[in-house]
Amino acid sequence: DRAVDVIGKTAQLSFHSVQANLGQAPPSTTTSVPAAANATPPANAPASPSTTSAGLGANMSSSHVLGQASPTPAGGPTAQIPAQTPTQTQTPAPGTAPAIPAGPAGATGGTDSLTLPDENGQLIQLGPSALTGEGVATATAQPPDQNHQTWYIEVQFKGSGKSAWTKLTGEAACAQANDPKRQVAIVLDQQIISHPQVSSDGSTPVQCNVGITGDKTEITGTFTVSEARKIALLIRGGALPVDVKIASTSVVGPELGAKAIDASRTAVIIGGILTILYILFYYRVLGLLAAIALGCYALISFAVLLGLNLTLTLPGIAGFVLAVAMATDSNILVYERTKEELDNGRSMKAAGKTGFKNALSAIIDSNATTFIAALTLFFLAVGEVRGFAVTLLVGTACSIFVTLIILRTLVTGLLSFEWARNRPRLLGMYVGKRFRDRMAHRPPNFVGFSKYFLVFAMVVTLTSLSGIVFRGIDYGIEFTGGRLLEYSTAQKVDLDAARKKMADLGFPRAVVQSSEGGNTALRVPNVNAEQLGKITDAMKQLGGGKADRLRDEQVSGTFSKELKRKAIIGLIVGVALQLAWVAYRFRWTFGIGAVVALVHDSLLVVGLFAWLQKPFDAVFLAAILTVIAFSVNDTVVVFDRIREQRRRRGGETFKTVVNDACAQTFPRTLNIALAAIFILGALYVLGGDTLSDFALALIIGIITGVYSSVFIASSVAVYLERWKPTISGRMAAGRTKPSKARATAAVGASVDVEASEDGESPAPRPQVSRPAPRPRKKGGKKRR
Repeated sequence: DRAVDVIGKTAQLSFHSVQANLGQAPPSTTTSVPAAANATPPANAPASPSTTSAGLGANMSSSHVLGQASPTPAGGPTAQIPAQTPTQTQTPAPGTAPAIPAGPAGATGGTDSLTLPDENGQLIQLGPSALTGEGVATATAQPPDQNHQTWYIEVQFKGSGKSAWTKLTGEAACAQANDPKRQVAIVLDQQIISHPQVSSDGSTPVQCNVGITGDKTEITGTFTVSEARKIALLIRGGALPVDVKIASTSVVGPELGAKAIDASRTAVIIGGILTILYILFYYRVLGLLAAIALGCYALISFAVLLGLNLTLTLPGIAGFVLAVAMATDSNILVYERTKEELDNGRSMKAAGKTGFKNALSAIIDSNATTFIAALTLFFLAVGEVRGFAVTLLVGTACSIFVTLIILRTLVTGLLSFEWARNRPRLLGMYVGKRFRDRMAHRPPNFVGFSKYFLVFAMVVTLTSLSGIVFRGIDYGIEFTGGRLLEYSTAQKVDLDAARKKMADLGFPRAVVQSSEGGNTALRVPNVNAEQLGKITDAMKQLGGGKADRLRDEQVSGTFSKELKRKAIIGLIVGVALQLAWVAYRFRWTFGIGAVVALVHDSLLVVGLFAWLQKPFDAVFLAAILTVIAFSVNDTVVVFDRIREQRRRRGGETFKTVVNDACAQTFPRTLNIALAAIFILGALYVLGGDTLSDFALALIIGIITGVYSSVFIASSVAVYLERWKPTISGRMAAGRTKPSKARATAAVGASVDVEASEDGESPAPRPQVSRPAPRPRKKGGKKRR
């Protein structure tokens, strides 16, 4: 409450000339100032007023000196240090005496003087305001150095504030030393926080009508570190150019917070162990290296988040979970490509090297789309969505570093040992081989049944839309504004009785729900303290005489509209940029296929939440953002394989190439889905109401992402390529021009053009005679 009282009021900062010291303020003026005129002191007033540390400032007397700040060889400023120390007398705290204006305009009138008590209770007559907080850039507390015996405050001015400060100090410098008129008063909310005198002696005295030039000024004196920081903080706070309004507040009781932390920690530990065990089973020793790399990833990314002084919120956890899934995905991509190269006849060492090389484009493209989305959300979104963006940005960068540097170093080091190269089974190279061979030699007809998959996708989409239409969307307070209260009661509250009671109190549209642990959650409009007391009393009556407030969240209507608007803009721009990247790296037909898959996955999650009447709050927003990023990531991996196969097999139909590419990437798709579901399943079972909703949305999103990337996005691309046969012909060469050697070899060669069954025109296949390969020497390496 004290923080809200301080932050919610605008600090008015001004600088004045001192006209005279009128002596001790009479007792009648030491009455309390109304709260409206006392924004900052309650949070800063010390416990004891017996020293000059009382009130807003510390040691704030005429013995404080204003000096010219100039760099020294060591980088520190120089200033005059006063010889005398301020008088320490027991005085009332500043702010306990009201302002005594000498004119109607007061401190901010600009033409009238003002009389205020200083920290010692002395009435100081001030001139008109010569400078306001808009001319102040910043103020910082500086430690002692070779030119300063104690801490001091450095104030930096900007714009017209520089010239105004020079003029103010130049006029003050015309007065004699120790004359009150040589002082300059710094006033915050009609309270003097400091009235130092302009330096008159030392190596750099301030000259009359010259003043303190430049953009920096020092306030020196016998400051302690806390006193200097306090004054600097008050000057910075008064320099805010706009009014401050409370947009949202959130209070979580320690019991509820501890339960959430314990539940999430347990779920992450169990899910992480299951994920590592699965990786160890499927990749054996290479799985152990992947687990070590993931451990390094967690340490590095967490260290970066700590270095940025970030507070971990639920959307931030969502971004971290997605980044972990992507880090695991990169490891699985490398290992699956290594298995394929070993199946193609390469040696174990060559397969490992080529596996990293072939997986690089998919890793870069998939992480690039995620990075683009996170960067867009960071700049366009507000509130907790930016937390999601920050953790995702950090996680994505760390994921690429760990995969391409740490994991590659570990795998290369392992394969440098002959005993490891001679034991591919120990490295997990043959786990899942039957499944891979089945997919490679007898792939399912994914594309052949595409029309059935698309019809099924349309039915699912219409079902989701019907949930939105008929059940409606239950928006949380993040999007509607209002107040969310959660109470722990002695006995379970009857929800119907609670709704009736809220209606009697004037909240007929209050949402009353049961929450985890038999608690009761209320969502009401923004209420004042009196209305909150009535609600708490009502909950005590309904709950057996006990109603402990575990959670209290309040969001203003303006902030909720801003959050909704910027979240929508961020989503649209982020998705558009992702799809533009897909269209640039692949084809525009692929970009449309990714759009269709993305819409399908998003609507499925939205419809599920609508049918289950789950709230659309920050948890849902984090979940839907994660689903979108995962969907695009999964689709990009499939498209990358299609592009690669299309370049190698230019003479085959596009339908055949897409079908084989989907079959080849299917093992990787299943593995990454299972690895992510282990953690999310643990969160769903053990995470409580809030985390379970988040985990449910992600589980559904991952499952539908696997389905949509293979069956929907690829099928849409095939249909579009069929309608654009001329584009398909150019697809064979990719984005690179044929080399001169290849072009020369094709001259005079007979060309055999086959008509495809789906009507597209594949690239011609030159029939060039090639010499037979030389026989391999005994004990030598295989040649390709």
